[in-house]
Amino acid sequence: MTVPGIVGVLGGGRMGAGIAHAFLLAGARVQLVERDEEQADAARERVLSSIATSVTRGDLADAAGATASLTVGTDFAAFANAGLVVEAVPEDHDLKTGALTRVEQVVRADAVIASNTSSISIDSLAASLTRPEQFLGLHFFNPVPASKLVEIVTGSRTARRVVDDAREWVATLRKTPVVVRDSPGFASSRLGVMLGLEAIRMLEENVADAADIDAAMELGYRHPMGPLRTTDIVGLDVRLGIAEELARELGPRFEPPQLLRRMVAEGKLGRKSGEGFYVWNEER
Repeated sequence: MTVPGIVGVLGGGRMGAGIAHAFLLAGARVQLVERDEEQADAARERVLSSIATSVTRGDLADAAGATASLTVGTDFAAFANAGLVVEAVPEDHDLKTGALTRVEQVVRADAVIASNTSSISIDSLAASLTRPEQFLGLHFFNPVPASKLVEIVTGSRTARRVVDDAREWVATLRKTPVVVRDSPGFASSRLGVMLGLEAIRMLEENVADAADIDAAMELGYRHPMGPLRTTDIVGLDVRLGIAEELARELGPRFEPPQLLRRMVAEGKLGRKSGEGFYVWNEER
């Protein structure tokens, strides 16, 4: 099985652009939709930059085919013929439900709709849809091109065949699917956020500096990246939003540390802002 011939992606930020890039490399035509022309232009540049990097690394022989298969715009009607549409808008329940409802209004009846949410209940999002059996979570990880994991999140009404198709699509992207039942934080966010929050508390309490906390997990537990550097890459604002959602659902053990709240308020969001627990000098 291959990926659908036409794949829609709603939202062209770092995650959405990465998802579009993954499906382009798998041979799909990708329709990427953003909220306005300025954001659409920025999204196009993100995807084209990723394509160029893939050519440099030898993951793609020629950029021309992938580039020609990408369409970027602002009209939801672009999703009309897509077999799959992945929603990748910011992690806000109302924003996502509004976006998903608009997507369902324009796609064909047999199209699969997926949310890239990292923590919001799939059943909660599905409540706004008329075809919840065609809906599930496809939680990609940042950065998408380098990550080998996609978390498939099944709602209580997600059709079995949709889950089976999703498994094969993820495998075609050369990533590993893990299937989890809809629950607060799923598997990856629930475990990853808990570790990240405790690392922030340790930093807040002056137990050790950021580099040493990360080194303890990298060298002592063979984590490829420490929890604070990971938080910088994910985005402190994203981690804060997930923690707040989990605290509401699972209780005070997920209550965000004041240090995290303060850094987000100061605009220190991690790699995307240039500073978080580390200073990032790379081009963003």
